[in-house]
Amino acid sequence: MWYPWKKGPSGFSSSSTAEEVTQGIDATGLTAIVTGASSGIGTETARVLVMRGAHVIMAVRNVDSGRQAKEQILKEIPNAKIEVMELDLGSMASVRKFASEYNSSGLPLNILINNAGVMASPFMLSQDGIELQFATNHIGHFLLTNLLLEKMKTTAHNCRKEGRIVNVSSEGHKLVYREGIRFDKINDESSYYSFYAYGQSKLANILHASELARRLKEEGVNVTANSLHPGAIYTNLIRHQKLLDGLAKWLGKPFLKTIPQGAATSCYVALNTQAEGVSGQYFSDSNIGKTSDLAKDAELAKKLWDFSLSLTDPK
Repeated sequence: MWYPWKKGPSGFSSSSTAEEVTQGIDATGLTAIVTGASSGIGTETARVLVMRGAHVIMAVRNVDSGRQAKEQILKEIPNAKIEVMELDLGSMASVRKFASEYNSSGLPLNILINNAGVMASPFMLSQDGIELQFATNHIGHFLLTNLLLEKMKTTAHNCRKEGRIVNVSSEGHKLVYREGIRFDKINDESSYYSFYAYGQSKLANILHASELARRLKEEGVNVTANSLHPGAIYTNLIRHQKLLDGLAKWLGKPFLKTIPQGAATSCYVALNTQAEGVSGQYFSDSNIGKTSDLAKDAELAKKLWDFSLSLTDPK
């Protein structure tokens, strides 16, 4: 039974909004990057972060849409510190360009929210010849995080504030191919199934965060890495599935989160003091949630890390 009002240990529930989970928090002086911030929970996440005083960079594929979202935020929060930068996570060249520009900008970096994604798309390859969902949802964010990591470590050291890396995953990580990550069949069109491929990419988000958390802890730096499930929300993420899109639009609304509710867990993990010092965890409804056994597999996480490094190696 679904009880949207039932609160977890954090004091929040699936019905809590991004504003509610950050109530009373002063993020002045913090700088955050939110990928996929031109629509849906990405825009709401950016809006609430600037509302709390953070300087937010909206990293978006469609710059025009990003600017429109920025203008809407500025209408509500005229003094918002918010910028738009182009980032196509399906292109490693774009990721490298973004990271290079950001690293040379002089801006610090306290929070990185890897939010952007595609869901259940037909079989397509990215600009780098990698299955699109895996490329966009995981590889692009993996490379982006690695390229910005030194900036985050330096910022955490200099300002003596914890850096936070947040991977937006999904409960969809539980619906995957039998082996979890099909390292030798990433681009196998003949056995491609869009929802399993989506689940594979979301499983990768969790494994990435857990392995990164292990490495950061081993290094002794003041940066955490966590993943989360935002909840079932009606956004343009399901645009590739016409039947599902129609059902969600007309029948699913009573069972779906609103966008402010969907952005809550991202904002909670990024800003709430209850998440301070917590790393390598998977959150749901602004509380620590449960993952599949595959998502807990440390060896699988290490194998994925090495595989991802090989795919992002500029050679």
